[in-house]
Amino acid sequence: MTFQLSKEVDSFIKAYVKDLEEGVAAVFAGAGLSRTCGFVNWKELLSEIAEELGLSTEKESDLISVAQYHVNKKNSPTGLARKILEEFSEQAEPSDSHRILARLPIKTYWTTNYDTLIEDSLKSSYRVADVKRKVDDLITTRPKRDAVVYKMHGDVESPGAAILYKSQYEQYYKTHESFVTALSGDLISKTFLFIGFSFSDPNLDYVLSRLHVPEQHRRTHYCFLRKESAEVQGDEDASSAIYRKCRQEHHVRDLLRFGIQAVLVDEYDDIPLILSEIETRFLKKTIFISGSAEEYGDWGKQSALDFVHSLSAGLIKAGYRVVNGFGWGIGSAVINGALDAIYGKPEKYSEDQLVIRPFPQVATDNKDLPALWEEYRRRMIGLSGIALFLFGNKLESGDIVNATGVRREFEIARETGATVLPLGATGYMAKELADEMLADPTKYFAQYRWLEKEVSHLSETTDDHKKIEKQILAVIKRIAN
Repeated sequence: MTFQLSKEVDSFIKAYVKDLEEGVAAVFAGAGLSRTCGFVNWKELLSEIAEELGLSTEKESDLISVAQYHVNKKNSPTGLARKILEEFSEQAEPSDSHRILARLPIKTYWTTNYDTLIEDSLKSSYRVADVKRKVDDLITTRPKRDAVVYKMHGDVESPGAAILYKSQYEQYYKTHESFVTALSGDLISKTFLFIGFSFSDPNLDYVLSRLHVPEQHRRTHYCFLRKESAEVQGDEDASSAIYRKCRQEHHVRDLLRFGIQAVLVDEYDDIPLILSEIETRFLKKTIFISGSAEEYGDWGKQSALDFVHSLSAGLIKAGYRVVNGFGWGIGSAVINGALDAIYGKPEKYSEDQLVIRPFPQVATDNKDLPALWEEYRRRMIGLSGIALFLFGNKLESGDIVNATGVRREFEIARETGATVLPLGATGYMAKELADEMLADPTKYFAQYRWLEKEVSHLSETTDDHKKIEKQILAVIKRIAN
């Protein structure tokens, strides 16, 4: 992080990471999320419309009514629809916040935005989005979906059906009753992060005012808001500055009526940094196990496999997720250990804690195998925040050599920001990597100085394999927390 986390923000991050782990995290995105991508907010969208009416969006607080005035004057919403098409048809790159939210294991996204940046970001993260733009979409389910995007006010692909002006908002609970019902249900069963909503965003007011979740069923949700300063801004006087801050305090308290707790940030630029910290902490709960073995050195085959089996089971029991590429001579023990723990207590542990990604063995899509393996490694390692390296050897031209694939996975893990932990005591490439790290502590232990001592200990030869397992689990717990 490049800024100091307040206790309130840190507390929010911990709570939201827990919701991500439990699979109940959701997102509600407003116009501010897309603003940094070049798209307009409501004031900018309606500025020309207001000018036609002899009004100014700088003086009007009820922008939904301004849109209604234009429809009244023209006896048609065509002009508004055309404006939507003009403003949101442009190609734009998703922001860092979009990309992080798409990578996180969030299954439910709601938005009042008309752009397609959320679904574009999900596609870039190899996720299948089931997009709900209109009521009829709610009764169908896209095959193999792993995320649902509810665009409750429509989008640029059907600008004529978009929710834009006051009478549409007033009738929304009738015309879009199914959306209201679905959102009410999600507000009870999921924890929402409202992001991209300003203090005066008309969408948020209209959405919340029509949702009546019983207090006894109300969850705690979160909303990012920029903290108003009591200092004078621009041309305002001291009393105006005090008034502005006082008003926000009342607004923050009012959000509690809907179970929404404000997360105050100094600047909106802090939000992607906070999301990045959420992703980092979540990923540290996922352990990538890299390794291969044609032989097992002084360990002996059975002893080595028992160790890997026990370590994998221990990680599951400690609440971590395990990712493995089914490495030769190692992968089966990783899988069996994890499944033993999961099926031993299925009410406590989940199959979702084990992610197995066997490497492709045949070239496809005009890519040779090395290119496929590189892409595959990056996607697999990108799921984790901590990477363990065991053994690492292969048979090549009749000789046992250190596995270059394990080294490549070490390099990728460092590139993606994962904490690397080679178990030098297992020998081969793992020992080679541990020795390199210990030879250049400034390069490899800048973030965790204490880790140098642990990597050194884990390179010491010992027959007490249970002791090594306990050391590893203790180190991972310290990193993850």
